[in-house]
Amino acid sequence: MLDTNSTPTPLTTPPDEAEQPIAPPGKKRWFARHRFALGGILLISIVMNFYALGKNGFGSYYPAAIRSMLDSWQNFFFVSYDPGGFVSIDKPPVGFWLEAASAKIFGFNSVSILLPQALAGVLSVWLLYYLVRRHFGVVAGLLAALALALNPISILTNRNVTIDSTLTLVLLLGAWTVLKAAETGRLRWLLLTAFIVGIGFNIKMLEAYLVVPAYGLLYLLAAPHSLRKRIGHLALAGVLLLAVSLSWVVAVDLTPASQRPYVGSTQDNSELSLALGYNGIQRLLGSFGGFGGGSSANRAPNGTPPQFGNGGSTNTGGIGAGQQPPSGGSGGAGGLFDIGTPGPLRLFIQPLAGQIAWLLPFALLGAVALAWQRRPRLQSDRKQQSLLLWGMWLLTMGIFFSVASFFHQYYMTVMAPAIAALFGIGVVTMWQDYRRGGWRGWLLPIALVATVAEQVYILSQYPTWGQRLIPPLVVLGGIAVGALIIARIAPRLHLTAPGRRVLVPALTAGVLVLMLAPTVWAAIPILTSKEADMLVAGPTQTTSFGGNVGGGQSANASSDAALIRYLEDHQGTAKYLVAVLSSKGADAIILATNKPVMTLGGFSGSDPILTTSQLAALVESGQVKYFLLSGSGGFGAGGSGQSALITWIQQHSKVVPSSQWQSSATSSSSGRFGGAEQLYEYTGA
Repeated sequence: MLDTNSTPTPLTTPPDEAEQPIAPPGKKRWFARHRFALGGILLISIVMNFYALGKNGFGSYYPAAIRSMLDSWQNFFFVSYDPGGFVSIDKPPVGFWLEAASAKIFGFNSVSILLPQALAGVLSVWLLYYLVRRHFGVVAGLLAALALALNPISILTNRNVTIDSTLTLVLLLGAWTVLKAAETGRLRWLLLTAFIVGIGFNIKMLEAYLVVPAYGLLYLLAAPHSLRKRIGHLALAGVLLLAVSLSWVVAVDLTPASQRPYVGSTQDNSELSLALGYNGIQRLLGSFGGFGGGSSANRAPNGTPPQFGNGGSTNTGGIGAGQQPPSGGSGGAGGLFDIGTPGPLRLFIQPLAGQIAWLLPFALLGAVALAWQRRPRLQSDRKQQSLLLWGMWLLTMGIFFSVASFFHQYYMTVMAPAIAALFGIGVVTMWQDYRRGGWRGWLLPIALVATVAEQVYILSQYPTWGQRLIPPLVVLGGIAVGALIIARIAPRLHLTAPGRRVLVPALTAGVLVLMLAPTVWAAIPILTSKEADMLVAGPTQTTSFGGNVGGGQSANASSDAALIRYLEDHQGTAKYLVAVLSSKGADAIILATNKPVMTLGGFSGSDPILTTSQLAALVESGQVKYFLLSGSGGFGAGGSGQSALITWIQQHSKVVPSSQWQSSATSSSSGRFGGAEQLYEYTGA
């Protein structure tokens, strides 16, 4: 893949050269071969993202919301989890709007829901190729695209209902516009960047802001204007960024609580506190429980049956949606997210290394190689501008994921483009340094050794796979390193050094073999049909209580048939088919019936949505009469935060004999929460 005939790139790339083809003059075949290579890489991405897409279902929590969003514009706008518009999901709307639109066009099924994510993954590969190629050449672009196309955690996220791949594509679009802004100094490109990041905020909230330091610093240091003008432009962009980011949040919070769903995963029924709390500061600092506390400002008057959600209460017990009680251990928050212990080496060691660190050493040394080539001239040097963009992108996200207290591993999908870009840039840059001679020429073999060592470490944690993958990795990597070292020391020993015809194939084999293990890690969950709710690449899957990220369709769908049949036969005029304490009890029922199911405590059962008096008003008005509770008292059973509601339900309801709503195959089994389930019917007694 390396161009053996090209000359070393000049130290400074003229502005008008950035968009020109990189191929040497008169060598159209050379350029055509690399276009063919790009087509092959995109084909690889298509196969990895679309092969057997949807075979393992489409998850539980978010697909139920997408089905509910198709019922009405109000559910669509507020991203309601349930068809009755009782509570919303724990994320902003844009990513799920795309999935709902796909389901509307192609029908509600696993493929239509996953289609936007898979497409975003392929488009991200193509866009990254363009972004890297325009400053560093075709080979660097191809290597960056290939690295992203085979990144394990990216592939699994592209095949899932989560919206991180959509966010990644949007941030890459922002990278393109901010590079244009830095090169030209035109305010409209910077404002477009702010608009794009604002859209990203409405996909995954504050996670989108992880690129803001890279974008802002690039324009501040590189735009061809006076410092005062650059600061002024950034201030205007900041205002636009906040306006776009908060537009939907403000619209929701200004809507009367009785006319919209309760904001899930909050203690005070506010989208702003969701953005700053559970989806913001709590991720970094690991503070558990409600953010902002209970508030009476958004609470519907006692005795007023809410048509959708209503305000919070001071009932703050339990854990927030998807949160885990802190208990230490290597798994971060309670060991349940399996993200290791915070620290500077967290990304290089298990369990995170196998998801994102396969090429990280090479990327870091590639950034070092480019930074040491010349003195800083950011306003005229396009390559330095790209280095600042990708380097700050990687640095900011690397710091966050090294110190954050709890996050899912698939969140690191947004860091993959920076690693892939710096990998492609690093190969080309260090190869050029190697050919020039001097001490910098040693960086290339050092990078190969460090990256092979990292991959050997990861594979050594899996003896079966290590026996298969370590030998080719070490052999081909060793040949590449050996050839590079011999070529440098042979002249000093008065020996004939290997020529380019030997070095280029050896280096190409050494670089490409680095893709072998990541490809296997991405393919194993796909080929073995083990794409689980907690997205984890590799031969083992992590089981967690998270459950809101999709993967296999709910395991309880078939076992709920008898329950669903009983509830539908006895629903009468009630609005809600049944009330449960958390989404764990509602997912399968919503997907099977598309009828309103009341989740009294939101996703995990801890949201203070109703007081006992409000629940009493609902049942007395005939909106709900059946309650499905778990006897475990653990996750999904509401915890202490819903104990008052549980007590009230048990005091005012009668137990429905299990023989009436459970099949013989499931009557003796445990409930979906680890304890026996019990159905109650409201009697008013």
